[in-house]
Amino acid sequence: MRIVVFGLSITSSWGNGHATTYRALIKALAARGHRVTFFERDVPWYRNHRDLPASSYCRIELYGALAEIPQRFRKPVAEADLVIVGSFVPDGAVLGEWVTAAARGVTAFYDIDTPVTLNRLHAKRADYLTPSLIPRFDLYLSFTGGPSLERIETRYGSPRARALYCGVDPDLHKPVAEPPRWTLGYLGTYSEDRQPALERLLLEPARGRPQDRFVVAGAQYPPHLPWPGNVEHIEHLPPGAHSAFYCAQRFTLNVTRRAMLDAGFSPSVRLFEAAACGVPIISDRWPGLETFFTPEKEILLADSAEDVVRLIRDLPEEVRRRVADAALRRVRVSHTACCRARQLEEYYAEVAARNVVRLRACTPIERLASAPA
Repeated sequence: MRIVVFGLSITSSWGNGHATTYRALIKALAARGHRVTFFERDVPWYRNHRDLPASSYCRIELYGALAEIPQRFRKPVAEADLVIVGSFVPDGAVLGEWVTAAARGVTAFYDIDTPVTLNRLHAKRADYLTPSLIPRFDLYLSFTGGPSLERIETRYGSPRARALYCGVDPDLHKPVAEPPRWTLGYLGTYSEDRQPALERLLLEPARGRPQDRFVVAGAQYPPHLPWPGNVEHIEHLPPGAHSAFYCAQRFTLNVTRRAMLDAGFSPSVRLFEAAACGVPIISDRWPGLETFFTPEKEILLADSAEDVVRLIRDLPEEVRRRVADAALRRVRVSHTACCRARQLEEYYAEVAARNVVRLRACTPIERLASAPA
């Protein structure tokens, strides 16, 4: 297939989880013979932190103003078998209107932030998607499964809402030999609604166990945040360093944003990355978690600081290793980027078999660009 993706970023993993997801999925699609072009808005905060300026598995095109898109990208969009617009793309709603009019192939909205999107749609403040645009996409691909998919179809009129969870690149995330440095660690960008869980499940245990070392890696944490003396903070960790980071921990922590916790069925890419590195995971609880890992066999659950302390202090080493090994096996079978690429092919085939025909229409982005129809 010829696939076009308009996404938040593939060139920079700084302060976002989108880049890791796009890189893994597109690499897997390329390995399966598909040709992918990724279009990304050239913005200062990613331009200054690029860790993938060019790629061997897809063509990357940067653009500035929205008005550039019809002149530069009309032909690849029209000729593509599949065109995907991702969540949080700048001016995504206007872009989506143009894509669903200009594309001749299958169109999809890829929501890497589904619970956040649904909350914003309800509050009428989603600038990258509108309710009227959702039915125009042939597919609504969602990082969140479960009841949210039915809501997208019944309330917002999507013809097909399908789960396309994040997946891990096993070439990048895998067990490596690292000397132990930390008892418990966490990798994730700062989020105000996630911080109370991080406080409860990592910082509080750290204060109670000064003899152990802890670590938090991630950007955008407030400069005044009071880190305990035995907690190291790493501001940014590029994807190539993730395996070494995870494998230097005895346990790694997964905490879930409030919107994702409420919606359930919303695994973080970090969850799969850690499991793929063979590190036992301590996670907060959320609906649908058992869909991805079996509690107490493939993942450990904690509700309080006391739960965390009990696990890191008392869990027998053979049990710790058994849980990690079971999660690693589960990821390799069910949660790789190759698994997701095969799912995407199936979703595409489901739509393509219906011989979708789309009428051409002038859209706001074209009027802005003064482009001929």
